[in-house]
Amino acid sequence: MIDKSLLVRVFGHTATLFHSDTMVIDRWLWLKKKLPITKDKETLIDIGCGSGAFTIGSAKRGYKALGLSWDKRNQNIAEERSVICNAHNTKYETYDIRKLEDRSDLHEKFNIAICVEVIEHIIDDQKLFREIVKCIKPGGRLLLTAPYYYLNPIASSDIGPFDKEEEDGGHVRKGYTKGMLVELCNDSNLILEEVSYCSGFFSQIITGFFRFLETNINPMLAWVIVLPLRIIPLIFDKPISKIFNWPGYSICMEVYKPKQK
Repeated sequence: MIDKSLLVRVFGHTATLFHSDTMVIDRWLWLKKKLPITKDKETLIDIGCGSGAFTIGSAKRGYKALGLSWDKRNQNIAEERSVICNAHNTKYETYDIRKLEDRSDLHEKFNIAICVEVIEHIIDDQKLFREIVKCIKPGGRLLLTAPYYYLNPIASSDIGPFDKEEEDGGHVRKGYTKGMLVELCNDSNLILEEVSYCSGFFSQIITGFFRFLETNINPMLAWVIVLPLRIIPLIFDKPISKIFNWPGYSICMEVYKPKQK
């Protein structure tokens, strides 16, 4: 079993991205491009932060970051890793994000909201979207990723079934198209800045290979073998995916909340 705390002590924030889904690295690289280093202590909220990888990464870039986690265990892990990474401008809460309407104390408190691979788990995604927008200051941004509707499945969660009446932690829908996300934006009066895609052909192949090694051999050995391979997507993912018309695994969206007149 991997001692993740030890890895974080050795490799810092990078080790928080070590996950059974190696495409977490791609999502962070996309977020990083959208989060310029700031010395102004801009505020950021991470909706569904898990064990805090993106919250910590944002804090290391100068943001005063709040992570809302699904459960206490993940909150404890996130807090421990924040201390190890010297990400002192972080705070975490265990909170059911489906009840954000009860958190008026968070309204218009944040320059940026990030929501990474979360809304596909929520049945009433439109309601969640509206409540996230309420947390953003006028002129602020939302950075969101979700599975792309036309992705090539690499895990059972990508196949379904998706017609669930209750949330059980898994995906309740296959994914999102650009049109579906635009509809959510229009419902909340947001201004669409950019839609892109991440985790192409090689990222997906490497993640599938990693999961095989992790399950059948050894998690630590899986990372030792796969981590050097992660250089391949950085160089070849975009051109090869374009040649083979291979869809990205995640659709990524940057939107703005209009400033008040």
